[in-house]
Amino acid sequence: KAVLLCHHYQRADVYQHADLTGDSLKLSRLASQTDAEYIVFCGVHFMAEVADIMSKPEQIAILPDLAAGCSMADMANLAKVERCWRELNEVLGNAESLVTPVTYINSAADLKAFCGERGGIVCTSSNAGTIAKWAFAQREKVLFFPDQHLGRWTGHNMGIPMEQMVVWDPDQEYGGLTPQQIKEAKILLWKGHCSVHQMFQPAHIQRFRQEHPDGLVISHPECCFDVCKASDYVGSTELIVKTIKEAAPNTRWLVGTELNLVNRL
Repeated sequence: KAVLLCHHYQRADVYQHADLTGDSLKLSRLASQTDAEYIVFCGVHFMAEVADIMSKPEQIAILPDLAAGCSMADMANLAKVERCWRELNEVLGNAESLVTPVTYINSAADLKAFCGERGGIVCTSSNAGTIAKWAFAQREKVLFFPDQHLGRWTGHNMGIPMEQMVVWDPDQEYGGLTPQQIKEAKILLWKGHCSVHQMFQPAHIQRFRQEHPDGLVISHPECCFDVCKASDYVGSTELIVKTIKEAAPNTRWLVGTELNLVNRL
């Protein structure tokens, strides 16, 4: 009656019992294709919400620990995003005709609904580039939340200058920006980040390259810009898994992502 989903980042003693493994969206898709009555998601709250949204009406999604949160997802909430939107309206006149809101899938369900109600969209780390192109085809600016680093890396890959990607601090009036900065910006990056991926620094890469000149570095785009820029590959969890598994057996890797995944690889 139950299917047990375990995110790649789950610890090994839980992961070994999984019926299905993968990243959050992949797991939700797979679970919705099963006949299981209960979907038990060993992950954090936004993952279970996505599973609940994508599953059949008769399926019940269960989060074993209701306190399982994501520090990055918690950096953006509906009240703060709605305030941001009001302030953008004050500065720009009509935000809905000028700004496409884009939320990373690592966010609460009510923020996904916020984007949908305003002509916006949800992205993943895999399709962020494609989604950004779509967003700019709708309107001239993008409000990207909750992870500034994924938004910045995506904009960089599109050729958007750094000075046109400004950080919106939700704890300051008008995001801590001047009206001129808001008007000139192409991407408004929410001041949010993953506390785990923030731990990786360019110095780690420099030291690795000194010790292993032939080694390769692969990082998740939630890492800071300087880490991504210094890496050989940047991509989603699924890309990290695929790239390392397909590499030569003796390849040495420095992997910028969560430790439990690295240990299994």
